[in-house]
Amino acid sequence: MGFSYYSALTQVIIVGFVCFLCPGMFNAVNGLGGGGQLDATAGNNANTALYSTFVVFGVLGGAIVNLCGVRWTIFGSGFTYALYSASYIYLNHKADGSFTIAAGALLGVGAGILWAAQGMIMVSYPREEEKGKYIAIFWTIFNLGGMLGGILPFAINYNSTSGSNSDGVYIAFVVLECLGSVMGLALAPPSKVTRSDGSSVVLVKYTSIGKETVGILKLFINPLMLALLPMCFTSNFFYSYQFDNINGALFNIRTRGFNNMFYWGFQMLGAYLISLLLDSKRFARKIRGFIAFGVVFVVFNAIWGGSLALHNKYPKGLELADRIDFKETHRAAGPIILYLVCGIGDALYQSFAYWIIGALSNDNLQLARYAGFYKGMQSFGAAIAWQLAAKKVSVGHQLIANWVLFGISIPSMLYVVWTIKEHSEDTHVKGDIDSDSYHADKSAEVVQGA
Repeated sequence: MGFSYYSALTQVIIVGFVCFLCPGMFNAVNGLGGGGQLDATAGNNANTALYSTFVVFGVLGGAIVNLCGVRWTIFGSGFTYALYSASYIYLNHKADGSFTIAAGALLGVGAGILWAAQGMIMVSYPREEEKGKYIAIFWTIFNLGGMLGGILPFAINYNSTSGSNSDGVYIAFVVLECLGSVMGLALAPPSKVTRSDGSSVVLVKYTSIGKETVGILKLFINPLMLALLPMCFTSNFFYSYQFDNINGALFNIRTRGFNNMFYWGFQMLGAYLISLLLDSKRFARKIRGFIAFGVVFVVFNAIWGGSLALHNKYPKGLELADRIDFKETHRAAGPIILYLVCGIGDALYQSFAYWIIGALSNDNLQLARYAGFYKGMQSFGAAIAWQLAAKKVSVGHQLIANWVLFGISIPSMLYVVWTIKEHSEDTHVKGDIDSDSYHADKSAEVVQGA
């Protein structure tokens, strides 16, 4: 199939660039440790507020997207990222974190909705045998944002080795995030999107508040969703440890940006490599799932083992170590390599999680709810992790918590992979979630192939 604006691939690329400019820039700010501030307290409390509201609106996000459509929900949600970045300019001048915390809470609302829309597009638009590839394409474009977000503070702060990010860094982020929000309007209505084989993404056109309410409530009695809870909870828990206690605690301000260029770059590598496995035709889908699980298991145990070795190297505490500059290769090499492996591990984990969710269904309405549930429960874990950081829980205890939670997620993750079928039963997709056509005759149906 040649290039088409209405193709599933084009739509995944567009939402990838939206996330490149909005969540990608947020990741860049967060990855600097404490939002790029010398004192991480405001950033940690803002992240707690963010993920607390994200819990609610992540779960509700799928229903909101199903009712209001992908374009306008992404458009509105994108501006909450810009407001959050702008709040750090205020923090630079007033040394008052209240605005940043409030902006974080509002961002949790926007992010929950945006990621539900993104998840629905990424895992329901491609054909079953292409889901790994589409996840990798999205993850690559999205993490280009994190790379750019690392280059900006590295370049702007190059002549500074201490302190917080300058206003110019945050202004650049605000401009890019506003552009990403507007780009959400470029998405096509799902009713017009076709897969690579020419089939339609959408079969039946409408949903309702009542259906969405029932659909959300059913998530909490769905055995597979409940089994995925530990995996969801753990999937962003490690960010506070990696961003604050490795990148933020050990390195000076310009080196944090330097590290983030490669952290997000290695995410692209990880997503690409696991996509080759997840879409491989050499193995049955369940076997691919078990092999991918084995890869994630090995890499994450290596990450936490390496983190333990790093922790033992600084017995007085990572946060008390002299700040490292990237030019001090004898000190910087080991921690930087560990941080880059953390980037690969994150991409492997997230790609695997989305692939599992995509393997459970082809129904775009249901996948919007699944994606929202995943992001909501993920945010529940992240809110707790960031509050542990804000309360100055010791780095050693944070490391233990991360490793134990990963261990707890293993049995249920294996169980869900065991239930995966070679083909999802609901291959006929139910529901046009775009509000532009919502007021048409609700008895109408689209009879194209799914």
